[in-house]
Amino acid sequence: MGDIGHVGQTGRVADGLRAYRLIVAMWIKSTMAYRASFVMTTVGNFAATALDFVAILLMFSRVDALGGYTLPEIAFLYGLSGVAFGLADLAIGSMDRLGRRVRDGTLDTLLVRPVPVLAQVAADRFGLRRLGRVAQGALVLGYALATLDIDWTPQKVLLMPVMLLSGAAIFCAVFVAGAAFQFVAQDASEVQNAFTYGGTTLLQYPPTVFGKELVRGVTFVLPLAFVNWLPASYILGRPYPLDLPQWVAFTPPLVAVACCALAGLAWRAGLKTYRSTGS
Repeated sequence: MGDIGHVGQTGRVADGLRAYRLIVAMWIKSTMAYRASFVMTTVGNFAATALDFVAILLMFSRVDALGGYTLPEIAFLYGLSGVAFGLADLAIGSMDRLGRRVRDGTLDTLLVRPVPVLAQVAADRFGLRRLGRVAQGALVLGYALATLDIDWTPQKVLLMPVMLLSGAAIFCAVFVAGAAFQFVAQDASEVQNAFTYGGTTLLQYPPTVFGKELVRGVTFVLPLAFVNWLPASYILGRPYPLDLPQWVAFTPPLVAVACCALAGLAWRAGLKTYRSTGS
């Protein structure tokens, strides 16, 4: 019975991924039918997110360091957070629309389709323009890597892609958990955005500028610190404010798996509480 259940679960995941891929392909095809509009919205997305880094540049026109971190070091944190969040936002950024679907009853149309609801909601109105955010974060990260004098080791080189992918997975889990909360709250997209968009803004700055209680909260409660603060501290050769051992810098993949598992449970629990507008 256990093997049958495992096979069934694997089949549902495969069906969900297949459906997600097909829906995304449909939206990409629709987007590319208007290439000029796509280019303009992507550039606009790039410019809007670039303003955050412009604010940091303005700070450093007055100071030499922020929380003990130099501009290239903060650019490193900014780039890591921007790319990780940008990938998650590109993949499932539409999750914050769930509350609207719950309120107006259009979620019912997704429930009657023979496709996992999570895949449909995640791929809904897939915004290829969000590549602008990823590109902007990657440019800042490239500047940081070119400027910083890092003593590269095989472990640090390997940690870079692992950190970006794990960070994206952690943000995806936050998106899904926030969407699950909207089944109950219905009008809670701003609450969800506080942890997603607000979270990436928080991670753009070094942990040394925040109080220890907040740092503990984003390490042990909502583990956003594993997106960049912890692994970046190892790469930059800086001690972490909570005096954690160095090996925790290599745990983002484990944290990402745990976050995704918990977000999946929250999603299933939230979906079970949904009552159609016709009930």
